[in-house]
Amino acid sequence: MTDRIVVSGYAPQWPERFEDLRQMLAPHVAGLALSIEHVGSTAVPGCAAKPIIDLDIVVSEVAAMPELIFRLAGQGYQHEGDLGIQGREAFQSPPAGFEHHLYAVVAGTKPHLDHVLLRDYLRQRPAEVQRYNALKVALAQRFTADSEGRAAYSASKSALVEELIARAYAA
Repeated sequence: MTDRIVVSGYAPQWPERFEDLRQMLAPHVAGLALSIEHVGSTAVPGCAAKPIIDLDIVVSEVAAMPELIFRLAGQGYQHEGDLGIQGREAFQSPPAGFEHHLYAVVAGTKPHLDHVLLRDYLRQRPAEVQRYNALKVALAQRFTADSEGRAAYSASKSALVEELIARAYAA
């Protein structure tokens, strides 16, 4: 695969896609999920992003995870483990429907707070969004959309993401 990573300008339909996914998931995680959050760049108006919705299913305690994993498997999600981020469980979405990244987190843990604080921080700071946009667009032009290129893209933006997360905690 030689195609480049696709980063597009903000699309107003992203919140609608999130809401469709939230409504589809909600009945299957009822009684376990405290909330289903729209996170990542598609949750920030004005933010360029890969057109893939990121969602966090937030549970109250880690003991809820096995049941959540079981229920999501019944909906076609494949559990991928923490993918190197302790305290966050990742799931590959079913092939049908909107492409999205689904995570499960425990309320108030670092993975949960990293996602929601960064989202909320960027929603209030258009200048930071523009700085982040410029980096993502430049990196998308450098890297291919294969697994190696996607990993390099993520690694190359990690310093700025960590800086923004630190600012979000400080705010």
